[in-house]
Amino acid sequence: MLDNKVIGDVLDQALSTGGDFAEIFLEDTRNNSITMIGGIVERTISGREYGLGLRIFNGLNSVYAYTNDTSRENLLSVAKKAAMAIKGTKMDLVLNFQKQEITNAHPIVKIPKDISQKEKVAIMKRAHEVANNYSEEISQVVVNYLDNEQKVLIANSDGKIVEDTRIRTRLPIQAIASKGTEKQSGFHGPGALKGFELYDEINIEDYAKDAAQIATTMINAEACPSGKMPVIIDNAFGGVIFHEACGHGLEATSVAKKTSVFSDKIGEQVASELVTAVDDGTMPNEWGSLNIDDEGNPTKRNVLIENGVLKGYMIDSLNGKRMGMEATGSCRRQNYRFAPTSRMTNTYIDNGSSTPEEIIANTEYALYAKNMGGGSVNPATGEFNFAVNEGYIVKNGKIDRPVRSATLIGRGIDVLKKIDMVGNNLKQAPGMCGSVSGAVPTNVGQPMIRVSEITVGGRKGE
Repeated sequence: MLDNKVIGDVLDQALSTGGDFAEIFLEDTRNNSITMIGGIVERTISGREYGLGLRIFNGLNSVYAYTNDTSRENLLSVAKKAAMAIKGTKMDLVLNFQKQEITNAHPIVKIPKDISQKEKVAIMKRAHEVANNYSEEISQVVVNYLDNEQKVLIANSDGKIVEDTRIRTRLPIQAIASKGTEKQSGFHGPGALKGFELYDEINIEDYAKDAAQIATTMINAEACPSGKMPVIIDNAFGGVIFHEACGHGLEATSVAKKTSVFSDKIGEQVASELVTAVDDGTMPNEWGSLNIDDEGNPTKRNVLIENGVLKGYMIDSLNGKRMGMEATGSCRRQNYRFAPTSRMTNTYIDNGSSTPEEIIANTEYALYAKNMGGGSVNPATGEFNFAVNEGYIVKNGKIDRPVRSATLIGRGIDVLKKIDMVGNNLKQAPGMCGSVSGAVPTNVGQPMIRVSEITVGGRKGE
């Protein structure tokens, strides 16, 4: 993607004023999206992102610059300007690039760019038809098709040079039910680090039907009771609470600055002994997986919490230097315009020993949050507020009735300590995670869990 001589000259220029490390991230990404509303293709967008990011370390500080002009003259100019932010003495740089060969743990069978638009639209129509015909109360169905192919080259002044290709595809489906002036929506968005073969491996009709079922059930549900109560949170996207309220606090981005509730707590009990939490970027073809992170390091299975005890963090190289700890293959960015930092990949609470049926049967009264929605989190404190997209009341060990307009309010670290049952039905769900280095694909996940008490916001008391 770029000549080694040019790379060496740019890195040498970047360190010309005394920096102690320099790194190049070059990407060439092609994105495609199709939007279908009401069974009709409303728009198609194809685009290309091409450019280079240059990062320079000076001790525990860094400088970042980027450009989409990768001519030798411009790259040397960008490197010179970036280096001017550092005042020091130039060290002699002798580069002997050793290209690292990576083992591709995520094989692609059908490259999306080789698939016709007609075939992609046909998948969308299948999803639309099932969701739209589920109920007369379904008033609108929106289906989006997304795929992207990202080629990256990463090189640094330590002599590392490595290349990789990442291909992802996803099909978000939203069904909206209406009754009078009220509307409720249901959503599913299957996706993977795969090509078009994804649609041979999953039944897209099942996802579309479930999205419509959520919307239809919730439009006919009564308002949720409010107050403090036990809450059962289902698997898959239920893991969004751990991801947002705890996962971000386990990233070195906040830990190194002491702005996380988990800073300096390795070895301490931070959760129920039933809880083991993992971030694993190596899971084959999962949405958040990678062969290498955006510093060129192999991804790993990082155990964050084991039997309730804090074991580690997700660490990038710069924050690792600040913390005196090794990088964990957790450095990510949206694209070349963002300086990378520690981010999640596939982050989940691991399986426990209870079955979902046992959890329901052993619950006298609770809110059952079957499908979670979005929310807001204060990363420094872990305080969160999350919407429940699909909820039910559990009474006397049975699912009693659907309820809507529920929100879960609390602190992530408190919830971790109050988990008193963990299921054995771990499942992942894809999403996009936004942070200081942009939006990146991540999986959230967990088995069904029960929390002994969470504050539930609703519209009526009971």
